[in-house]
Amino acid sequence: MKIGVMALLAAGLPLWAADAQMTAAERAKAVKYLADSHAEFLAAIDGVSDAQWKWKPAPERWSVGECAEHIVKAEAGMWEKIQGALASPVNANWETATKGKTEIIEMVMAPRLGKATAPEPLVPTGEMTKADVKARFEKQRAVLEKFAKETDAGLKEHTAEHPFPMFNPLNAYQWMIYAPLHTMRHDKQIAEVKATAGYPDK
Repeated sequence: MKIGVMALLAAGLPLWAADAQMTAAERAKAVKYLADSHAEFLAAIDGVSDAQWKWKPAPERWSVGECAEHIVKAEAGMWEKIQGALASPVNANWETATKGKTEIIEMVMAPRLGKATAPEPLVPTGEMTKADVKARFEKQRAVLEKFAKETDAGLKEHTAEHPFPMFNPLNAYQWMIYAPLHTMRHDKQIAEVKATAGYPDK
């Protein structure tokens, strides 16, 4: 039996389901975010000496090395969020639950608007060397960039929780762009450290 349009509207049901897969434009945007942030991060830590790596503007502020360590730890966690989302059942309410959050991520993350306290597992210890950070970053990014270019999964209909209420939950596509934009956010923090009076000359 066919259900008429009016019956669907009366029941509050959508006339057609939104596409949970990335559009070509969304994929291109994600790939560009990843490529741009990849180059930007490597440029931010390139040529940094051991003294510069460890120097802190103030006891409560992060050094260049700590910012970089946070970036690689956070990206590992975001990849886990993507995998966890895709391994979970489809969120039937995904459209409503994630509506507008892509725009919020793009608006606040890279420009470094607002402040947040990193969850405890992502707080840097200061123990990673520049070589450690670079090797881990390159390895993780290779996986994420390959995924962004090749996946055909319905990323938008799978969600995972975010610790900050304004972002909770995000779908797998949103987690995928959150990662490079989060990196760009902390690249700016690295630049701020370098611009602080007292930063070692070499």
